[in-house]
Amino acid sequence: MKTDVVVLGAGIVGISSAIHLARLGKSVVLLDRRGAGEETSYGNAGLIQREGVFPYGFPHNFGALFRYALNNTIDASYHFRALPSLVPFLARYWWHSGFTQHQKIAHLYAPLIEHSIAEHQDLIDASGAGDLIRKDGWMKVFRTEKERDAAYKDAERLSAGFGVNHQKLSTSELKTIEPSIQAELAGGLRWTDPWSIRDPHSLNKAYLAYFQSLGGRLVSGDAATLEHILEGPGWRVATPDGPLEAREVVVALGPWADTVTRKLGYHFPLAVKRGYHMHYGIREGAQLNNWVLDAEKGYFLAPMLRGIRLTSGAEFALRDAPKTPVQLTRAERVAREFFPLAERRDEEPWMGARPCTPDMMPVIGKAPRHEGLWFAFGHAHHGMTLGPVTGRALAQAMTGEKPVIDITPYRPERFLA
Repeated sequence: MKTDVVVLGAGIVGISSAIHLARLGKSVVLLDRRGAGEETSYGNAGLIQREGVFPYGFPHNFGALFRYALNNTIDASYHFRALPSLVPFLARYWWHSGFTQHQKIAHLYAPLIEHSIAEHQDLIDASGAGDLIRKDGWMKVFRTEKERDAAYKDAERLSAGFGVNHQKLSTSELKTIEPSIQAELAGGLRWTDPWSIRDPHSLNKAYLAYFQSLGGRLVSGDAATLEHILEGPGWRVATPDGPLEAREVVVALGPWADTVTRKLGYHFPLAVKRGYHMHYGIREGAQLNNWVLDAEKGYFLAPMLRGIRLTSGAEFALRDAPKTPVQLTRAERVAREFFPLAERRDEEPWMGARPCTPDMMPVIGKAPRHEGLWFAFGHAHHGMTLGPVTGRALAQAMTGEKPVIDITPYRPERFLA
């Protein structure tokens, strides 16, 4: 088998890249060991985060650091055994999260975020997936006035600096909007620009079907078998139906990117933040109308097609370590007091791994030492948000067009000696 481009990884970034390459006239094969959107892209909170200009940083507040050090919170957890391997990454992550550095990163990151809604709209329209989308934002709710007022100030700064819209909600307004919430709340904040996805896996499958309608193919295969061919089309990867050869290859493998990049001599400081989710029924007479973050407790409730999805925060661990869903257990206990959840609807907690770089920005662009090799990974918490804009910009760069945004800040060379 031969093709112009093989895209390794059928998550949201890989599918989006494959779509845009096919639109630009390339023959494209999408390769994954599983189906479309069945790894990290499957288990997110279902948000297209137009407000997410500041990527999630490492806390510098001593109180927060002490709280996380106790390793008993919902929003962050870590494996002691993984710390020796993670410390170099965490040290760089902490440095980039300092106030000055984080401000600079936000301004570099903003163009990606600013195009997130429009680029998803394009693919939603093309794939006929509008029934999976809601366009009414999401909410943070607060248990104390102190946290509420701090969040309001942050929101005002974000609105002034980046044009992101929000609405402040009083306790009585929250009660009207979400009458089934049982907790005593001091107020809320609705980000009005983001969109939400009623089933992220179904959206991935809709985008895949659109890619296939453009003539693209999805094949099973092991990306780790990729090899550079010195004589021939450029690249070869093994599939159950025989070798697949391509002139160009896109590495869109998320947390598994290093299975390819390290073999080729590229050593990126890529770590993972693992996350968990579980779906629940609702007690009779109750209803959850919005995507809701219990801000001070650090878990998210989302009314998905399968039920109420409860998501936990970040777990710092080795990518392939066994599941330890302790954060989900803690979150469920608090969430049942917050909202009348009923039965669990999944046999076991889902777990995924978010691919993270220490400067919180993805790696997008051409590999510096190989012809025909391109990278698109490291989107951390915003893979679902940034998949379509990444795919368009990368495809344009690969075909010699001017990208819709300047991808220079995300170039691979910033991590390579």
